[in-house]
Amino acid sequence: MNGTVVEFDDAAGIGRVRDDGPGGVTRFFHCTAIADGTRTIAVGADVTYDVRPGHLGQWEAAAITPRRPA
Repeated sequence: MNGTVVEFDDAAGIGRVRDDGPGGVTRFFHCTAIADGTRTIAVGADVTYDVRPGHLGQWEAAAITPRRPA
């Protein structure tokens, strides 16, 4: 899936990514879901990601990877 990081709190290590598809679903993620292991990501970053079942039955973003310019 493709999306944009719309929120990230470095201190808490949590954020949200909004899907680029119809409806623009926003999904929570924890810093451990960032694929390169950096534990931080910039707000506004264009990313690809997967979804997985998370806490309390909510879907979460996983395997978050910044999209590289072509």
